[in-house]
Amino acid sequence: MLDPRVMDPDQELIQYDAFEGAELDQIVDVLEAMRHWRTVERRLNDASRKYMKLGENDMRALRFMIASQRHGVLATPSDVAKHLQITTASVTKMLDRLAASDYIRRLPHPEDRRSTAIEVTEETQVIARQSVGESHAQRFHVVAEMTPAERETVSKFFAALSATGLPTSE
Repeated sequence: MLDPRVMDPDQELIQYDAFEGAELDQIVDVLEAMRHWRTVERRLNDASRKYMKLGENDMRALRFMIASQRHGVLATPSDVAKHLQITTASVTKMLDRLAASDYIRRLPHPEDRRSTAIEVTEETQVIARQSVGESHAQRFHVVAEMTPAERETVSKFFAALSATGLPTSE
């Protein structure tokens, strides 16, 4: 329950008396819709990971490598480490698992003989497209059906919401 009337009855955090009842109900409805979306998104991600038998970072790495490949860029282990913000040692272990399961191939980098290029297999790209791509396409169409003003409002909302989760510097 995200209703401040229940969670914060003494109004220590949220001064909800400043809102009319209908306005407060609408705010709570938005928060509930967000919670519902997070639940759905988590289930979609969990189902994709379970289907592909991968962990969260493995899926993030694959998405990054697929996107790189589609842009004509060969990802390197260092690129993956930087993207995921993990150590190269952790990436090496991850790539070992992904290669052992035939999700990726390691190749000599065509421009840097000291480096390795990572190629996502065609089969992995098809599986990812089926498991993740279709749900992303559905979300894209939902957003596309909005008016430009609605999209701008939603973008501002998510930017403001994201800023609330950032640590403050002291």
